[in-house]
Formats: sequence, structure tokens, C-alpha cells
Amino acid sequence: MHRPDIHRTALLATLALTSLLPFTTQAAQDASDELRLVVPPWPGVTVKSEILAQIAEPLGYQVEALEVSSTVGYQTLQSGESDAFLAGWLPSQQKSYDASMETDSIIDLGNNVTGARMGFAVPGYAYEAGVTNAEQLADPEIRERFGAEIYSIESGSTVSDHLHEAAEADTYGLSQWDLRESSTPSMLAEVDAAKREQRWILFYGWTPHWMAPAYDMEILDDPASVFGENNGQSDVRTIVAHAYHSANPNMIRLLDQYELTAAEQSEFIRDFGLDEGELETVARDWLLANPERIETFLEGVTTRDGEPGLAAVRASLE
Repeated sequence: MHRPDIHRTALLATLALTSLLPFTTQAAQDASDELRLVVPPWPGVTVKSEILAQIAEPLGYQVEALEVSSTVGYQTLQSGESDAFLAGWLPSQQKSYDASMETDSIIDLGNNVTGARMGFAVPGYAYEAGVTNAEQLADPEIRERFGAEIYSIESGSTVSDHLHEAAEADTYGLSQWDLRESSTPSMLAEVDAAKREQRWILFYGWTPHWMAPAYDMEILDDPASVFGENNGQSDVRTIVAHAYHSANPNMIRLLDQYELTAAEQSEFIRDFGLDEGELETVARDWLLANPERIETFLEGVTTRDGEPGLAAVRASLE
């Protein structure tokens, strides 16, 4: 009986496996060299998205910012017109979030900033005068002192939806108040003018943001949970389109590891939103000032062609 050459068989098997390696490596690479980010017109997510873009581009990715509201952003994640969203505020966006989850169109990578909170806000002098709880907004004298106006961000945002729903339910007597919706800069211009005149103003406030130290901002207790449980304490989630998640493991690793503290985010929000720095410069300066954070973000992340990601990003910053 002819006995097979064991060594020859082993060699052929090795060659066969070796021939498959390029295909195996290619399959492990990200399917797309693009990342389409949902970026509502909020300073925090604007800079946070630009910082991510300046990390991702040296890795071989093209990053596009889609400037739409959060509500529209969830719709684009469902339809496949966007890939990721770095400002999934929960519970304020719960309705849009749940609708997307029900269709199995998104994946939640978890919280990307700690210490977030939102709610009815007043300047420090109004808080020190005794306005500390949203239930007091039903008092006619307090309503008159505030001019019966609440300032909020753009119409169509989940925040404004919550305020409209509260007014319809007459929560805290809000049916007697007028909701003034505008862009974040316009709203804060009103707050700034009121502060200079020491005039009382009620507005939608949140942290992290430079408005907190700039206006000595205080967020009122919210027993009816208009802005969510625990007085508006929030998570800021990284939300990814389901299809993108399954096809792009390297970028998903970066997105999953991209986490900031409220203090870090407030720092660059101040530089961009208050000091009016150029977006690209603010993001680059933050990266240059925080090399240890870049290492954390890029642990185990490569370029699209498999080279060490950290070295590529460091080279781009030289």
C-alpha cells in the first residue's frame, strides 16, 4: 500500500493556509473608509466630533459631519444615511432612542461623558433669591418676575418636545408660559444680556457646558421629571447604526473607547463656544494638550491598512 508523504502533506496544508491569510486579514478590516457623524448644532458635540475626526483621518478614514437635529439624526441612523452619533442624551432623547432600538437599527456603545445633567436653569442670583425648585414656576409672582418666558434650543429638538408636552399637561403651570425656541448661541445671548442687567431669566441649561461657570448657572430641582429622573442626570451615549457596527470593527473599537469627563468636555466647549476659537484649532489644541487621552482612545486601534494607530495620529500632530 502506498503511504502518503506526511511531510509533503503538511507542507501543502501550510501553503494552503498561508494563501488564505490575505483574505482573512482583509475580512478583518473595516468595510468602509467613511464615518458619517450626526452633529446637532451644539458646541459640545461639535468639538467632540471634530476631535474624533482629527483622530480618525490619520488612520485612513474620511469623516463627514451631518448637521441635523437629534430627532432627524436618529432617523438617518435608521435609514442608513449616517453611521454614528456622539450625543445620545438619555433620557431626554428616550422616545427617538427607543423607536430606533425597536427597529433593531442602532447599537448603543455606552456613555461617553460622565457628570451630565440638564433641566430648568437660572443664573446664580435668581437661585440665591430663592428660586430652587421647578414647582415654584407655578407661582404667578415668580412667573411675572421671569416675564413668563422660557428660552430653549432649536424647535424640533427632543428638549423642546419635552417642554411642549409639559406645557400641554400644565406641569408647573407651564401652560401660562411662552416657549422661546432658537439656536443655542441665540439662547445664550439672551442669558448673557439678562445676566449683565441682573434680570431674571429661565432657560434650558445643561452640563458639561461653559454656561455653568459663566452664568453661575443652577439647575432647578425637577420633581415631575420633565427632564428625566434624578433631577435630569443624564447619560451621553455613543449610538451607532447596526449595519455599520457589524462591518467596521476597528472604528467601533475607537468609538467605544472615546470617552471624556465633564471637565474635559467643558474645557473645549469654553474654548470654542465662549472664546470663539476656530473649530479645527480648538480640537487640535485639545489633542496636543492631552496626549495621554489619545493613548486611551487608540488602544488596540490600527490604521485601515493595519499599522499602529497611535503612531499615525502622533505623526499627524507633529
